[in-house]
Amino acid sequence: MDTSKIIFVIDFDSTFIKSETFDLLGQYSLVDQPDSEEKLKKIHQITDEAMEGNMDFPESLSSRITLLDASKHHFEPLIEEIRGDISPSFSRNRQFFINYSDQIYIISNGFREIIVPVVQDFGIPEKNIFANTFTYSSDGKITGFDKNNILSKDNGKVELLKSLNLKGDIYVIGDGYSDYQIKEAGLANTFYAFTENVERNSVVERADHIAPSLDEILFQNKIEASISYPKNRISVLLLENVHPQAAELLKQEGYQVETVSSGYDEDELCEKIKDVSILGIRSKTVISKKVLQHANRLMAIGAFCIGTNHIDLKACQDRGVVVFNAPFSNTRSVVELAIGEIIMLIRNIPDKSQGMHKGIWNKSARGSYEIRGKRLGIVGYGNIGSQLSILAESLGLKVSYYDIREKLALGNAQKSGSLEDLLKESDIVSIHVDGRKENTDLIGDNEFKLMKDGVIFLNLSRGQIVNTDALEKHIKSGKIAGTAVDVFPCEPKNNEEPFISKLRNLPNTILTPHVGGSTLEAQENIAQFVPSKMIDYINTGNTNNSVNFPELQLPVFKDAHRLIHIHHNVPGILAKINNVLAGDNINVVGQYLQTNENIGYMILAVDKEYDRQVIKEFRKIENTIRFRVLY
Repeated sequence: MDTSKIIFVIDFDSTFIKSETFDLLGQYSLVDQPDSEEKLKKIHQITDEAMEGNMDFPESLSSRITLLDASKHHFEPLIEEIRGDISPSFSRNRQFFINYSDQIYIISNGFREIIVPVVQDFGIPEKNIFANTFTYSSDGKITGFDKNNILSKDNGKVELLKSLNLKGDIYVIGDGYSDYQIKEAGLANTFYAFTENVERNSVVERADHIAPSLDEILFQNKIEASISYPKNRISVLLLENVHPQAAELLKQEGYQVETVSSGYDEDELCEKIKDVSILGIRSKTVISKKVLQHANRLMAIGAFCIGTNHIDLKACQDRGVVVFNAPFSNTRSVVELAIGEIIMLIRNIPDKSQGMHKGIWNKSARGSYEIRGKRLGIVGYGNIGSQLSILAESLGLKVSYYDIREKLALGNAQKSGSLEDLLKESDIVSIHVDGRKENTDLIGDNEFKLMKDGVIFLNLSRGQIVNTDALEKHIKSGKIAGTAVDVFPCEPKNNEEPFISKLRNLPNTILTPHVGGSTLEAQENIAQFVPSKMIDYINTGNTNNSVNFPELQLPVFKDAHRLIHIHHNVPGILAKINNVLAGDNINVVGQYLQTNENIGYMILAVDKEYDRQVIKEFRKIENTIRFRVLY
């Protein structure tokens, strides 16, 4: 495509900038008026009606100017505010405006006094800017507009384009009906309905293309942009009722987001994941090798939980899919539940509560104890186990812990030499290990037999860690005086499916539906943390806090392109990459490589001037898993 023949005709309000100028001006001119809120709503309403093509334009202009009650002295602060209100995709593509300045025309029904200084910041010459002008009283008060200006009339943009007689393929970018009229009049080759800031149904329905960003327009026309791939083409699927703030953050980034309240089984997910770029899950959805084989566009998985044992991390590496989780975000919530359940169980509250609901008044201290002075045995001394240790000790519990890895004791906690020793000495046992295969049935019949008679037992880690048959047996026998279970080997996919378990209706037993980390605070923390990591990876290539990739976090380089190369960790890859760079005479600004036992992860920053043929050469390098251009 010969882009030198394209002329871009761009609207200003709600296109070049995020807002409508009259709405912003009113916030200055009406600030001290008692009915300012009512007038601002009326101005906004009139603007919408005019933009939808439902109101005579000169009439809408007169009505809004009358309501504004504005003066020249309001312009300076307004212009400064507008400079900070540029549409994000326009702002990040300043180089496009500089490169194509002579081919870009700003044609607006707004006003030159405000538009010209803002647009000129982008290198667009004043001769290419067309808009209305105000009229003023002697003291600078706005009295109206120049009615001789062609843009003050209905169909003004069409008549202006006719008079300009521009030569070339005309592409119109705008959000209003007046922008569409240019195409309707046969004066434009293509009309892009720009929806980054506002989406008007009557305009979108008439558009040749919907443009959620300027990046999309540049991508379609093979024009160099600040990012290599439009964000609106990145598809996100969030399963299992992930907190809505996560979806909002990803939408704000420009991604297309679909949310589903439940999980999918393997076959369902194989079908749904085909065109997904980012997948968000919680603890129920299993990401198998088979699922990943159907994920032809998947770049990142976000586990909105702590554990990742339900994700085949090796298969993700083999396909160049980075995985992030939330190792700290819900720790406090799980710990607080454990503390609360310990107190409830050692006081035999579940049975007493059930009795009360049946009308039984059983006021007795028998089987009811304080936690002070009791020994809590924590199996797994990671983020949750160690924080539980601190809070438990502050409540007067003695703490022992066991972990297969060497862990520094916090406070006065004591490390047990073996799991057996910990089980024998503890009055309360709480499980906080991960769900790796080796931990399946970690606590079974033999382990329960080692515990004290009347032990309190909690599992808030993973369902398969504890053998359910053995747990049921020892609850019924009275060996276990009280138990709390939040996780189960088989859990319903959603809230509509029934919960089936042998542990139902057992004495002094608290069963919760995997809600250890399900507090509003925890879910909000996770909904901020995990998306931020995935967005950072997509935008910059940074893998800090990744579960399965080597960690790289790079500085920003100006005037450079960033390239990502993921490959199997075999000898000679770096040499092959450097041979490609040298063979194409590409100057390297920065080169960063980290490896683990399976893969190598490289980020390259190179000068912008290079033959794009080199991209194909990078992808042809043997043992390449994935190569992409960030910007």
